[in-house]
Amino acid sequence: MIKVHSYESMGTYDGPGLRLVVFLQGCPFRCLYCANPDTISFDGGTPTDTEDVVKMAVNQKPFFGKRGGVTFSGGEPTSQAQGLVPLVDRLHEEGIHICIDTNGGVWNPSVEELMEKVDLVLLDVKQINPARHESLTGRSNSRTLETAQWLEENGKPFWLRYVLVPGISDFEEDIRALGEHFKDYRMLQRVEILPYHTLGIHKYESMGQEYPLKDIKTNTPEQLDRAMKLFKEYFDCAVMN
Repeated sequence: MIKVHSYESMGTYDGPGLRLVVFLQGCPFRCLYCANPDTISFDGGTPTDTEDVVKMAVNQKPFFGKRGGVTFSGGEPTSQAQGLVPLVDRLHEEGIHICIDTNGGVWNPSVEELMEKVDLVLLDVKQINPARHESLTGRSNSRTLETAQWLEENGKPFWLRYVLVPGISDFEEDIRALGEHFKDYRMLQRVEILPYHTLGIHKYESMGQEYPLKDIKTNTPEQLDRAMKLFKEYFDCAVMN
């Protein structure tokens, strides 16, 4: 049993190919730019049986092709690792590729078992600078970096995702520090630079909350071009998503 917030069919931004994206409820991070603030609380969501998700995925499997599958996102899906482990087993029995989109900030035996089972990890690194990471998310980035190291040491393919927020995560020294940290990782298959957007603001309004970054403007083309050139110095696999 897992607690599901919502679903997205035919998703194209959360892993390879066309994917069924399952957004789970609950997240320990408090990212200032969170586009899904309604997934943060652990009190919400719909209790959902494993077989209900399997049935949905099997029904959509003809559209997945050779590259698609199911991605578990959130919220923070590893917060529900214990419930996801048997679900991943069932989906694999049906020949379905599994991604997990995670901030890497949760670790316990169930999370380790989950990481061993999934096919691809989408690792969201919010900031490499410890102080700026804590200001941005309310949490340390040490566990995220330890998770990345586990993925590397255990031969688990992963993509690194980085949201480029003007004045918060687009500093040249931080991008270079990120590049130096990850440039030699063999299991890193792709680096996705995600431009900052404000598409989630209406969710804050509907929840009666003020959006924390309401004064931050979206990236200019010049800012995106500068960042892409920096990332390309370290990663041939860097793309702007």
